[in-house]
Amino acid sequence: MTLYLGIDAGSVATKLVLLSDNAEVVASAYVHVHGKPVAALQQGLKQIANHVPQHATVRAVGATGSGRQLAAAVVGADVIKNEITSQAVAALHYAPEAQTVIEIGGQDSKIIILRNGMVTDFGMNTVCAAGTGSFLEQQAQRLNVNVEDFGQRAVHSRNPVRIVGRCAVFAQSDMIQKQQAGYPTEDILYGLCQALVRNYMGNVALGKEILPPVVFQGGVALNRGIVRALEEALGVDVMVPPRCELMGATGAALLAQEESEEAEAKETEFNGFQASEAVYRTVCFECRACPAGCEVSQLYRDDQIVACWGGRCDLWEGQPDRQPGMAQARPTAPRGSGSK
Repeated sequence: MTLYLGIDAGSVATKLVLLSDNAEVVASAYVHVHGKPVAALQQGLKQIANHVPQHATVRAVGATGSGRQLAAAVVGADVIKNEITSQAVAALHYAPEAQTVIEIGGQDSKIIILRNGMVTDFGMNTVCAAGTGSFLEQQAQRLNVNVEDFGQRAVHSRNPVRIVGRCAVFAQSDMIQKQQAGYPTEDILYGLCQALVRNYMGNVALGKEILPPVVFQGGVALNRGIVRALEEALGVDVMVPPRCELMGATGAALLAQEESEEAEAKETEFNGFQASEAVYRTVCFECRACPAGCEVSQLYRDDQIVACWGGRCDLWEGQPDRQPGMAQARPTAPRGSGSK
């Protein structure tokens, strides 16, 4: 059996999906990062390895997410793609006619506009927490409600309260006031769902032409209250694909499969599942070779530098063993200075 591994290295969780050659999910893993991205990735690899069929071979690996460079260096990825591309590919796999993709994760949210199977526009929110899953999780803790039960309880609301949703700080203050005023918890929960959707529509989706079919992806899509609030705001049905929280990783695996089929003779860069046992550490520093001040990261495996990224010129490309102090010895002129 030929398999394809997709990794979505996010800020809140690392997701891994192992697909068969006919795009069926063979195994998956969802691991919370807790500030340790390499450890989370290695834990996910161990979980996946336990479900690999006998005599199966990983043909290619794709990486996406905010931590895709780090994940690619640890695992050995053949394809590294941004989140917009990966999410769009996964959405089109499950809904070929999709024209709008809404993705809300733990720390950011996105909208992707598709026309005739192509990305024509997109928007992202990486600043305000009021439009992300972390906002819901924080308020659930405040209300002593399990985040897994949030959506189920929210849809039972009969008279949702209106909560200010433009700012996470103000929203929490408003929610506390409603709680102290004696409003039922279900009405507050659904009010929070509506607040998040209003924030999304007024920020991320502002100015975008939202046409059906609409696909809702990301971990927040598991919240039935958010799905209902989105459908009310848009006036259309919203499709939630299976394993919606894994769509980024699924898209990365599909992209890896596509590239491997186009280059049949190319061998995979995959380091194998034994990468979960290696000892990794990262060193980050500011390059002072020029005024750009690039933030460069180096990855060590068993005290040997194996990868380097973050530079905006070719100084660090292909030279992972260069030491931070060596950057100061090269008189590189700033871009656009006209110096030879």
